[in-house]
Amino acid sequence: MSTRRHFILAGASALAVGAAGNARADDDQCAIFTTTRQSAITPDGALERLKQGNARFVAGKSVHCDLMAQVRATADAQAPFAAIVGCMDSRTAPELVFDQQIGDIFVTRIAGNFVNTDIIGSLEFATRLAGAKAIVILAHSNCGAVKGAIDRVELGNLTHTLANIRPAVEKVAKRDGAHTSKDAQFVQSVIEQNARDAADQLRARSAVLRELVAAGSLTIAAAEHDLSTGKVSWLT
Repeated sequence: MSTRRHFILAGASALAVGAAGNARADDDQCAIFTTTRQSAITPDGALERLKQGNARFVAGKSVHCDLMAQVRATADAQAPFAAIVGCMDSRTAPELVFDQQIGDIFVTRIAGNFVNTDIIGSLEFATRLAGAKAIVILAHSNCGAVKGAIDRVELGNLTHTLANIRPAVEKVAKRDGAHTSKDAQFVQSVIEQNARDAADQLRARSAVLRELVAAGSLTIAAAEHDLSTGKVSWLT
């Protein structure tokens, strides 16, 4: 066999192996989460799966699954491996940012990604009753709700909504001095503080979640999605 032909065949073989590997990876991402798969994943494994999904998203290699097949497969039951608390911002959908599929993650969204009694109760359901192994508070850069809280915006019921973010504003202002929403670094510091505070509140306000964390069955983390790059940075 000529050297040239050998390299051509070797290259074709390598491409076939690579394609097979990619197909197996896609199959894993497209397989629905059953209670068996959910019970097999650890809290750290759940976070790692989210990190890998974000890496695919940033690289432009999001997995494309047969969504209607997933609809049919999850119609009677669900077993998500993680729960996300995110902002309602249209640019930061957790399913897209973490490249997850139907039935993979619970998602609750509210302007400013803070937590209250209703959201905490929903997360108790997601974890203790439905088996999710990780909770992520997902903030994002340049958050309008945070800016509104900094500037004390008042508008109907939004006034009450933004009041939930004021504790983070005041913590940062006390530490770094008084600033406004025009100060990009101040806004960024409040975004991070608000996300960390929400994660801390889950532990402080829920005995159910504390017990799961203490038992090693759950992890709680705070993170931030950069709107300009798509990348998620982990704050805890």
